[in-house]
Amino acid sequence: MTTRADAPPPIDLPLVRRGKVRDVYALPPARPGGEGRLLIVATDRISAFDVVMPTPVPGKGRTLTAMSSFWFGFVRDRRFAETHVLSTSVADLPPGLAPPGSELAAWLDGRITIARRCEVIPIECVARGYLEGSGWKEYQATGSVCGVALPAGLRQCDRLPQPIFTPATKEASGHDQNISFDRAAEIVGLETMAVLRDTTLAIYAAAAEYALGRGIIIADTKFEFGLPEGGASRQGRVWQPPILIDEVLTPDSSRFWPADGYAPGRPQRSFDKQFLREYLESLVASRAWDKSPPGPELPADIVRGTQARYAEALERLCR
Repeated sequence: MTTRADAPPPIDLPLVRRGKVRDVYALPPARPGGEGRLLIVATDRISAFDVVMPTPVPGKGRTLTAMSSFWFGFVRDRRFAETHVLSTSVADLPPGLAPPGSELAAWLDGRITIARRCEVIPIECVARGYLEGSGWKEYQATGSVCGVALPAGLRQCDRLPQPIFTPATKEASGHDQNISFDRAAEIVGLETMAVLRDTTLAIYAAAAEYALGRGIIIADTKFEFGLPEGGASRQGRVWQPPILIDEVLTPDSSRFWPADGYAPGRPQRSFDKQFLREYLESLVASRAWDKSPPGPELPADIVRGTQARYAEALERLCR
């Protein structure tokens, strides 16, 4: 069994939300009357099958923050979308919150995103370039994924003729549910969904091409978008477009496969949570766990293997 990481020092801010991996706090505006801000802290927690494991993966929060920061810059520099990122520096926190040299400053370093406060659009925006996961299961049953008809005879992990957009509901608890584009448009509006679809596929195409040049296939990924406070409504004919939020193209939100070992018709080696999922599936098969909370303690080799895969993805893609 692994040695549990120390609990983080307390943060003297109002807690907005505690997610599976990230804790979100309210920050005061940078100036009186300024836009709302959030402090997003990536912990070392890891989840699978919508269950947070009791064993942390040391350093995971810093890896996710570094990777997301890289990709947010990638998206912004190519003008695909604006993002929620204002800063990732502890020095930009309110004075006195995490003084230099303090235990809290040391723990937060490399883990934080100071972000614009947004109204979250309640749709997960998924781009798929390959057939795996829930998409593979749905294709086997219906020949389509989220209402997108696909050619007959595709194998597990086959590359799709072209990337597809497959939205899902964003559930507060439990599994997100795959839905059609038309259903998503009913929830948030056709104009908004058209923008989200086109932006999602554009980011995915550029990121997949970039990653392939570094030996990694991005099989699929999901994005989240929001509307900044004060920009969620029309002003005359002016419409504020959604901005990219949460995390971007990390092993927690994507499937990363080594390109040199890719072979369709079977599961692929990966740089993401699939390594952990396979271990947990072995526990399910032996009836040692049933995918219900609480999750099982993770052995040291599973923690080390997960660390190594996340670290290699960061090194290949972002360094």
